[in-house]
Amino acid sequence: MNEPRSALSLDATIEGSARGRFLEELLANSAIFPIANILLEFFLEGGWAYFLEPDFYAITGAAVAQAAYLTRTDAGRPRRFVGNLVGPALYTAIETAIEGARFFEAPHHLAYWGFALAIGALQEARTHVAAERLRSAVTIAEAVVRSSILFAMYAAYEIQTDARTPGPHKPFFDDSSHTFIAWAVALLGVVAGMAAVTSQRYLGMLRALSRQLRLYSEWFFGRALLEQAVSDPSRLALARRDRAILFMDVRGFTAWSETQPPETVVAALGAYYIAAEEVFARHAPIRSKFAADEVMAVFARPQAALAAACELARAQAEALRPRGLGAGIGLHWGPVVEGLMGGSALKQFDVIGDTVNTAKRIEGAAAAGEILVSEAFRAAAGAECDDERHIDVKGKSMALKVHRVAPLTRVKATNGTASQ
Repeated sequence: MNEPRSALSLDATIEGSARGRFLEELLANSAIFPIANILLEFFLEGGWAYFLEPDFYAITGAAVAQAAYLTRTDAGRPRRFVGNLVGPALYTAIETAIEGARFFEAPHHLAYWGFALAIGALQEARTHVAAERLRSAVTIAEAVVRSSILFAMYAAYEIQTDARTPGPHKPFFDDSSHTFIAWAVALLGVVAGMAAVTSQRYLGMLRALSRQLRLYSEWFFGRALLEQAVSDPSRLALARRDRAILFMDVRGFTAWSETQPPETVVAALGAYYIAAEEVFARHAPIRSKFAADEVMAVFARPQAALAAACELARAQAEALRPRGLGAGIGLHWGPVVEGLMGGSALKQFDVIGDTVNTAKRIEGAAAAGEILVSEAFRAAAGAECDDERHIDVKGKSMALKVHRVAPLTRVKATNGTASQ
């Protein structure tokens, strides 16, 4: 039975996907000056004919390339200063190849470099500033610089259109409306910067809280199940499914723990749990839990459960042998009801059914270092077994046939893999 998998990982849900980060970088940073430049040249060049020129495609491609570079480098070591120069560098290289030195005669082309240098320097500074107040000041300064792009392009348009008009021209700031626009743009930049500081602060708090809640949730659900539940909450609803159930229990642990200091018992359990966790990290059970010296895990595929059991047999031996202990393992395959169970205020994800009880009884019959599987599990997993026996199981009228599996057993190949 195929069930839905999470299309977006939990990390991407909290931190943002690569596609989302790219779009955010493009729209909030790399494309701002190019958009203003496109509008300016659209009006200077006389309308829609501008889009037939290479200028539009050159600056658009440069913005996309810059966003891609900054998105990639932000995943590792931030290089904001260098990254913000990618766009103007590519645009200049393409345009000078077409126009030559005439490219530098346009003031808005030089402005692209000026704003890129200023914004890149401020963004780089923000990544190295530890004090929150200084980071906030840098963010506000960046917003002022970014908002000034609009005024700079307006000034470039006015200057270039005036230059095409014959007759004397007064200095740009002799017009009081230009001074008004300059102050208005600067003040709006301050307001936008303060809003950005507030938004970034709350976003940081929410992400920190999300990471903390995620950690707690992983402890109770396990990472694989949590990711599926975040993507599809119905995944936690009660449902009947065929599952492989694994139990492992330390033989003679109660008697041994009575003779040991509590610190020694805790250390032994810690090593035991860590060994199991490392195995489960490779085989991704749907659910795993620890209760004293007992380990339980639920798998979607019997082959995965068998592979995990073989590794657990070796891992627990290394963890417990120095203390003179060993654990037995039992596996069974069959129908269970799984999902959230509990009252209205407290619930937990669990599996219920005779399959679970039978797996526990089989584990109880396994000696230290031994893996026992039911006939149903052996057939479903395609396991090669080296022994067969019958055991009396509490609550069942007939003896149960089980098989002993060597820790190095081979699993027969299966056609395809079922999802969880």
